[in-house]
Amino acid sequence: MQNQQGQSGGNSSSSRPEVPEAKQALNNMKYEIARELGINLKQGYNGDLTARENGYVGGYMVKRLIEQAERQMSGQQ
Repeated sequence: MQNQQGQSGGNSSSSRPEVPEAKQALNNMKYEIARELGINLKQGYNGDLTARENGYVGGYMVKRLIEQAERQMSGQQ
């Protein structure tokens, strides 16, 4: 199976969402999590943030998405 870029499989290192319609929801989640963690993430350039701060935001996004998927698979909302 190939995606639009001609790469095979789903193992792309791109940060582009697999479901483009989810892009805004993912952005909202990113800013919400950054606020919860006390990280000053702003729209646009964030080069003043450390890799650790950015990693925390991404890591918590993954954690939350996994929790949501598990709840959905178990029939809970």
